[in-house]
Amino acid sequence: MSNTPNFNLSLKFVRIIEQHANGLVEFEFAVGEPELFVELLMAQAQFDQLCVMHGVTPTQGRLAAVQSPEEQEWDWSLRAAREQHLRHDNRA
Repeated sequence: MSNTPNFNLSLKFVRIIEQHANGLVEFEFAVGEPELFVELLMAQAQFDQLCVMHGVTPTQGRLAAVQSPEEQEWDWSLRAAREQHLRHDNRA
């Protein structure tokens, strides 16, 4: 038997990344563990509805930094990739 704790699907988390001036909310939505998330963008009303429907736990700030080089390969987000791409485009 493994000593790994069970993955609890009843736990839901959101971390707001940005509230845009046009009314959209950019956020991370996680099930089971806050480290396993998808990045989403939706209107404030739909975001509020999602939070109520799923009984989410808000999380604050960024997750702890990745330690090993192997983990760093997987430590990226669409937002970070988009920002890197925009910085690259602005240099051209």
